[in-house]
Amino acid sequence: MNNLLLLLYGLVLGSFFNVVGLRIPLNQSLITPRSTCPRCHHRLTAIELIPIVSYLLQRGKCRSCHFKISRLYPLVELSTGLLFFVSPLIVGWSFELIITLTLISLCMIIFVSDVSYMLIPNQVLLFFLVVFIIERIIYPLDPWYDSVIGGAAIFTLLIFIAHISKGGIGGGDIKLFGLLGFVLGLKIVLLAFFLSTLIGTLDGVRRIILGKYKKREPVPFGPSIVVGTLIAYFFGDSLIGLYIYILSNGW
Repeated sequence: MNNLLLLLYGLVLGSFFNVVGLRIPLNQSLITPRSTCPRCHHRLTAIELIPIVSYLLQRGKCRSCHFKISRLYPLVELSTGLLFFVSPLIVGWSFELIITLTLISLCMIIFVSDVSYMLIPNQVLLFFLVVFIIERIIYPLDPWYDSVIGGAAIFTLLIFIAHISKGGIGGGDIKLFGLLGFVLGLKIVLLAFFLSTLIGTLDGVRRIILGKYKKREPVPFGPSIVVGTLIAYFFGDSLIGLYIYILSNGW
């Protein structure tokens, strides 16, 4: 029952994260104006704002002008709901679960903003920095200073990479990883960076194969960071243990 409640909370919050990710980069209020169709500006009713359900009932189109609704909305809603649902199954019902749900929330907002605008808003990072500092004071990593080392080390590493690559990684990505380093610690954030880079590379290859990549066209790295970070957070210790086992057995 508790997991189902988390699923419902995740679906509702996922809808809100869409609003945050789309409005904050434009310096718009999260409260007003009310959500409207981007084409005909039809003001959405409560029935049209039910997570997932409204999208399915309307067959992915505006009820007024039949303009196609972006799949980003149901994707973020469903992903948030499912991640909230499985989180206690992986991390358990402890204070760490609160940090987990906060991390998922950050990731979903970053996903929306970077896909939509190729931008990771400073306002979002600052807000979550304050929240994570409070949470890690209450429930610190072991040892506690791993947060400081993780944040400082990954931030310095990416500044160096950006310098030698002459802008190969964006400032928003660097600041995001600095925040993630504080939350995850050194070992897991390094794994998150490796996985994010691997996923980003595979995504680039996919775009080339499908003919969706144009030379020198910037590609948002945020979605790869989100996927890599969540994999590292949930399964990092197991992946590192497997890697050490393979090395020790000479595979």
